[in-house]
Amino acid sequence: MPVSDYIVTIGLEVHCQIKTNTKMFCGCETSFADEPNTHTCPTCLGLPGALPVLNEFAIERTILSGMLLGCSTPPTVVWDRKNYFYPDMPKDYQITQMDLPLCLGGGVPLYDHNYPKDAQKKIKNPGKVVELNRIHLEEDVAKSTHLAKTTLIDFNRAGTPLMEIVTEPDIESAEETFAYLKSLQQILIAGGISDADMDKGQMRCDVNISVRKNESDPLGTKIELKNMNSTSAVRRAIHYEVARQCEALDNGESLVQATWRWDEDLGETQEMRTKEDAHDYRYFPDPDLLPVETAAYIEKVRPLVPELPHEKSARFQKELGLTPYDASVITSDIQLVSYFETTITLAKTPGKKVANWIINNFLGLLNEKSVEIQASPVTPAKLSDILNLIEAGTVSNSQAKDLFAALWSTPEKDPAALAKEMGFEPADTGAIDALIDEVITNNPGKVAEIQGGNEKLLNFLTGQVMKASKGKANPKIVTEGLRSKLL
Repeated sequence: MPVSDYIVTIGLEVHCQIKTNTKMFCGCETSFADEPNTHTCPTCLGLPGALPVLNEFAIERTILSGMLLGCSTPPTVVWDRKNYFYPDMPKDYQITQMDLPLCLGGGVPLYDHNYPKDAQKKIKNPGKVVELNRIHLEEDVAKSTHLAKTTLIDFNRAGTPLMEIVTEPDIESAEETFAYLKSLQQILIAGGISDADMDKGQMRCDVNISVRKNESDPLGTKIELKNMNSTSAVRRAIHYEVARQCEALDNGESLVQATWRWDEDLGETQEMRTKEDAHDYRYFPDPDLLPVETAAYIEKVRPLVPELPHEKSARFQKELGLTPYDASVITSDIQLVSYFETTITLAKTPGKKVANWIINNFLGLLNEKSVEIQASPVTPAKLSDILNLIEAGTVSNSQAKDLFAALWSTPEKDPAALAKEMGFEPADTGAIDALIDEVITNNPGKVAEIQGGNEKLLNFLTGQVMKASKGKANPKIVTEGLRSKLL
């Protein structure tokens, strides 16, 4: 059977570090790329006699995450020990949550623009919300660096607050998985929960995959792909693993529940170990930590719930007239949202024109120069000045693009003064009026059509005037002049 004849079912366990100053159960600083093993203490190293103390900020941020994703929080939650031996687990057990986690249920909306670009025109389930099972809070493990014959362990990461966001088996394809990870990342960043940078290990996931032939069949044997830290790699790995499982079933082979890994260099999955079940970890309540009553935390974080990306997108469309595409681009990055919202408060230009300018000019130059939004030399105030010059008729749109590029190199200059330096002064009104009359005289046929009802041809005559003025005329003023003379 071809792969397309099988039903694919995917569930994800996403591990996301919470943006905190200290670790989950001690006062050690959380860090990235600092000198190895410099942020440790007896508690996060699991030394005898050391006792854990809860990081309340991490609890609050986990509950807030649940609110962002429509989860419920039980009135009481407890902490459990998950027992296993592994070199990156200092205590030989992990403090986590099993039966009573901080968040239950909820879902993650899949934003259309977060699907892979080559899949955005053929989304199978537009508007889908992936169901969540739970979000629980635990401590991260140390970082292992595997060399040819040895492994290096950095315990700086050990004990960092870590949310595990677990879906139901509700995802149907590699493309939906890709969109899920991107959308979840966007929501967590918008909520200030985490930077969710997969390159820095702040967000990674385990992917559970099974296939079956018929909808009525029980779910197939689950294969887990462990510790994936790239959305594009996740997509490639799922496509490979689904094809591998389908081929095995076609050949009459039995699949065994196990943990596999993705080898990026070889482009294939490889078996690691037979998968343990929950009872293999011997979960039991942590005797050093009391149950937590959540009511006070819930009330504290409820006012912190921000406007989510899809809510902001809908508002921009309704209030500012943005197209769904433009709104999705603007809301896809929290820094871009801030830049846009600041600009529209300062510019006299309609929000839709501001969005067009940012998408078509600002983002293009950012990509060309490889500059992050927050490092842009052209601030929202400077961009609004340029847009206001366009509205005032001081510069044309094409001149504004040249002005924007020049301002990028000399951001300390005033846009109006720079426009004068570049010779972008408004053309003489009388001279432009004479050019309008000349164009009207030279195009009697077009004039007749316009006066007969074809007003779209005003754009043609505007272009002729712009050409005659060598780009100095303001197209908006030219069109208005033509309209007043012909209609």
